[in-house]
Amino acid sequence: MKISVIVRNRNEERFIGYCLQSIVDFLGLTPKAREDLQVVLVDNFSTDESIRIANKFDYLQIDKLEISTNDYTPGRALNLGVNHSTGDLILIISAHCEISQFNLDNAIKGLQNNIAIWGKQIPIWDGKKITRRYLWSNFKDKSSKNLFSEFENRYFFHNGFSLFMKDSLVKFPFDEILCGKEDRYWANDRISENHSIMYDPSFIVKHHYTVNGATWKGTG
Repeated sequence: MKISVIVRNRNEERFIGYCLQSIVDFLGLTPKAREDLQVVLVDNFSTDESIRIANKFDYLQIDKLEISTNDYTPGRALNLGVNHSTGDLILIISAHCEISQFNLDNAIKGLQNNIAIWGKQIPIWDGKKITRRYLWSNFKDKSSKNLFSEFENRYFFHNGFSLFMKDSLVKFPFDEILCGKEDRYWANDRISENHSIMYDPSFIVKHHYTVNGATWKGTG
């Protein structure tokens, strides 16, 4: 099965190399695996060294797309990546996330009965693991189907590390108007239509702190 990994990036020079290396380590260890692996880097006109660092991974097929700040919303960037993807399976990961545990066979099995799977994110602040409060409290240690967040009072889903069959995202694209939480709205719409979404804590990323990251607001 061909895999497309969509990486959203804006000025992530500190972490994008770790992100891409983790993609290699878990999905592209052999030349044959790398042949079936496409990385779609959706860049919001970065002004740092992140694109230069990405170019070091010349043994990967990395397709670079640009979306201007004036046109940018998270949903629009992701939909752009989906439309460019050639894989049957789509993995979405933020450029400041680093995969530390992932099993492709289990992911494919999970998508047979669920429209999406999302993994556990471990918040890392300047190298230190922080207490999982606020939004982070939703990343529990047990698997759950259609996880309901008491903190947000709705079903919770985070696409910072998430998996889909491409057909699902073509049929149900993310909202391109919303400036944030497009993943939660997408999930609640799908669940209301009797789809199921699985949270699997055996899929793990380190989510590194970024100054302007919306996920980190209210933490400390």
